[in-house]
Amino acid sequence: MKTILEEDRFRIISDENKAFILAFNDEITKLGYDFGGNIGSGFCWGKYMIIYSKSGVKSKQVASRIYIRENSIVLRLFLNKIDKHREYIENSKDYIKNAFINDYGKCNHCHNEKDGICKFRKSYSLDNKFIEKCNGITFEFWEPNLDKLSDYIDLLKEFYPVRRTRSIS
Repeated sequence: MKTILEEDRFRIISDENKAFILAFNDEITKLGYDFGGNIGSGFCWGKYMIIYSKSGVKSKQVASRIYIRENSIVLRLFLNKIDKHREYIENSKDYIKNAFINDYGKCNHCHNEKDGICKFRKSYSLDNKFIEKCNGITFEFWEPNLDKLSDYIDLLKEFYPVRRTRSIS
């Protein structure tokens, strides 16, 4: 990972953000996820994007992306079944909890509505408040840094617990 970030195209990334990316990569790899050695186009989310999915499986479920922009990075986590993790989120630090309760990504009941159901809507309750978010722009953490890294990894562990494999004796 370090050598790929040394490529000329990534000089837009600050040393602080590179340090975060490298540390995040080390930690998420321990959870069984990787980026496949490719940092691709960021499309509309940024100049480049790192996509982390489960290693060694056919169905590549995405757990996280890092959007690399001209002057910043954004960490996005792909989280489901929010109500199941309500207590954890409600007791999280503000910068974790805010991604779940702020107005960013608020569902506006757009044209994807079909028979009252939208496959992109995330609906859940936190602090006795019903929340609807659009799955296209949810759970983004702006300006991630090394001080917050362990909290992001703990959040991933909450939603994607590491499964222990049984050994055959």
